[in-house]
Amino acid sequence: MAALHPSWRAALQAELDAPYMRDLDAFLAAEAAAGVAVYPPAVDRFRALELTPLDAVRVVILGQDPYHGAGQAHGLSFSVRPGIRIPPSLTNIFKELEADLGIPRAAHGFLEAWARQGVLLLNTVLSVREGAAASHRGQGWERFTDAVIRAVAERAEPSVFLLWGAHAQAKSGLIAAAAPDGRHRIVASAHPSPLSARTGFFGSRPFSLTNTFLAQHGRGKIDWALPTLTV
Repeated sequence: MAALHPSWRAALQAELDAPYMRDLDAFLAAEAAAGVAVYPPAVDRFRALELTPLDAVRVVILGQDPYHGAGQAHGLSFSVRPGIRIPPSLTNIFKELEADLGIPRAAHGFLEAWARQGVLLLNTVLSVREGAAASHRGQGWERFTDAVIRAVAERAEPSVFLLWGAHAQAKSGLIAAAAPDGRHRIVASAHPSPLSARTGFFGSRPFSLTNTFLAQHGRGKIDWALPTLTV
């Protein structure tokens, strides 16, 4: 299995040992045996849970499927590796970041710097067939990632959940059930995709709202400015 930080492995061991995960592994093995291209590569499938330890999570940004184009997905929601063209949804995220905090749009879409500050860049489904959005839904990933969300929500430290679009917003009940005292901040808006960004994502100010909440609760602020990459 791909790497998970030990804090996540401890929290999720019951899920990792559950029959549905064995079924999911068998499904992915069958895809590989059939010669189907699956993204991200297996080594990157749990990258978000490798870079961002459970006890370091301050923010959760919840995506849906990984990108389904060659070379795009690498295990962090909305992120692409250096040198890969910035996808439209991420372009809109950068537009909102600039409008919200005045941070100029980055020249790349590599969000690892966010992950290393405690921003859990999680998709609800962690694999996809090439060119086939939603092709790996319903195979077990959702149960696993619900357990990830629940593990964050059950922690005493207040965190921020950025729920963009109806699919992500559907997890608000899961968060509320895990933390009925309302200690976490949920910032919900439209999805940043070109189809919906103008209907409620632009102007939602998720980055400043996040930093204000974190600062108020003694958890510091996220530096949302991405570093310049050297080639």
